[in-house]
Amino acid sequence: MLTVGIVSLGCPKNQSDSEVLIGQLLDAGMRLTADPREADAVVVNTCSFILDAREESLGAVREMAREARRRRGNRPLKIVVAGCMPQRYGNAVREMMPQADAFIGIDELEKIVPLLEKLCGNAAGKKDVPAPVLTTKRPRYLPDFSTPRGRLTLPHIANVKIAEGCNHGCAFCAIPGIRGRHRSRPIADIAVEVKTLVQVNGVKEINLISQDTTFFGMDTWKGARAGKTTKVSSEQGESLAELLRTLNRIRGDFWIRVFYTHPAHWSDELISVFAKCRKVVPYVDIPLQHISDRMLSAMRRETDGAFIRELVAKIRRGIPGVAIRSTFIAGFPGETEEDFAELLAFLEEAKFDRVGVFAYSREENTLAAAMPGQIAPAEKERRRDAAMALLKKISRERMRSRVGEKIRVLVDSPGIARSAWDGFEVDGVVYVPKNLPAGTFADVVVSGYRAYDLIAK
Repeated sequence: MLTVGIVSLGCPKNQSDSEVLIGQLLDAGMRLTADPREADAVVVNTCSFILDAREESLGAVREMAREARRRRGNRPLKIVVAGCMPQRYGNAVREMMPQADAFIGIDELEKIVPLLEKLCGNAAGKKDVPAPVLTTKRPRYLPDFSTPRGRLTLPHIANVKIAEGCNHGCAFCAIPGIRGRHRSRPIADIAVEVKTLVQVNGVKEINLISQDTTFFGMDTWKGARAGKTTKVSSEQGESLAELLRTLNRIRGDFWIRVFYTHPAHWSDELISVFAKCRKVVPYVDIPLQHISDRMLSAMRRETDGAFIRELVAKIRRGIPGVAIRSTFIAGFPGETEEDFAELLAFLEEAKFDRVGVFAYSREENTLAAAMPGQIAPAEKERRRDAAMALLKKISRERMRSRVGEKIRVLVDSPGIARSAWDGFEVDGVVYVPKNLPAGTFADVVVSGYRAYDLIAK
C-alpha cells in the first residue's frame, strides 16, 4: 500500500482538482499523509495563473526535492507535478522542474494511480529516461457526481465545481489556454452532489465555483457566445438562475454562495433569483477589473463603464442587503494617470464591501504581454498600494456602520465565524464567543470592528 502526500496550491478551483486526485488515491486503497517523511510519493498540484503563483509552485517542488535528498539511502521519494504548470508549459516543464519524476495535466487527474504505481514500483528509476509529461492540447475533463473525491475544506464547507474552462478572451488572462473551452455540468448531476453534501455529510455552506459561473449552461445554448449578452434567460436552456432555483429547493439549513460571476452575463432574472432564493446568500462576487472605457476595451472585458455602473446599481436595488465583492487591476499596459484616477474615483463612489486590487502581471502568450505602454513594476505596485489604502479606509467605514446590527453567522472554528457577506479565506471574519460550536449557525450582535473584520457577542 503506497503512502502519498498532496500539496494543493492556488484557488478553490484548483483545490477541487486536488480533491479529485485524493479521491482517486483513496479509491485505490492508498494511504494519505501530511508528512513527506512518511510518503512514498508526493503530488504537487500547481497553479500557473500569475508569476507569484508559479514561483510558489516551483518553491513547493524544490522543497519536496530537498526532502527526497535528505533520505539518501532510505526509500526514494517520487515527485509528481500536476495541474496548471504542466498543462500550460507541456514538455518545457521538465526544464523548469527537473526535480520531478512525472507531470500530469488537467485531463489526466484520473490517471494518477497507475502512474504512481509505475513510478514507485521502479524505485531506482532510469537516469537517462526523461520524466513523462502527460497532457492534452485542449482539456475536456469535467468530473461529475460519481467521481471519487476527498474533501480538503472544513467539514461544514464544500466547493462544488459547476463548470470548467472559459470562453472569454481577456487580454491579461492565460486561463482559457490552460483550462480549455467552457463546459458545464448538468443541473441534475450538481443537484445530486449538493443534496448528498447537505443531507449526508452535514455541509452548511455550498460554494459554487468555476472560471465563469454566470456563463453556466450557456455553452449548450444555440448560438450562445461569451460576450455582452442582453437576453440571458433560462428559457434558452440550463442557466445559473435555474441551477440556483433547483438547489434552493433541497431540504436543509445551509448557505449557497456563488463565486466568479462575469459581469457580461448578469440578467434581471438572475438578480431576482438571488433576491428570492432564501438559501442563496446576498453576496455577489463580480470581478470588474477597471472602470475606464479605454482600459476595459484594451482588456477585452466586453463591458464598458456605463454598463458596469448600471449593473452595480441594479444589483443593489434588486438584492436586499447585498454585499458586492470585486477585483481590479492596476498598471495594465497603457493605463494613464487619468485612467487610474478614474478607477480611484469609482472605488470611492461605489464603496464595495470587499475589494482586491492586483498589480498587473505580464503573462506570456496573452494579448496584453505584447501591448505597448508596459508600466514599470514599481509604478504598478505604487498604484496598487494607493488603491488599497483608499479601500482600507472605505472598509473601515462600512464595518463601523454594522455596529449594533443583529446578524447570522456560520462558525468556522472557536471564536471565528463569518457572515453571509464573507467568503471563506477571501474576505473578513466575525470574532465571536469561543463557546459557539464550529459548523453551526448563530445569531450575534455586532459590538465592534476592525478594518476588515467584525467583533460580535
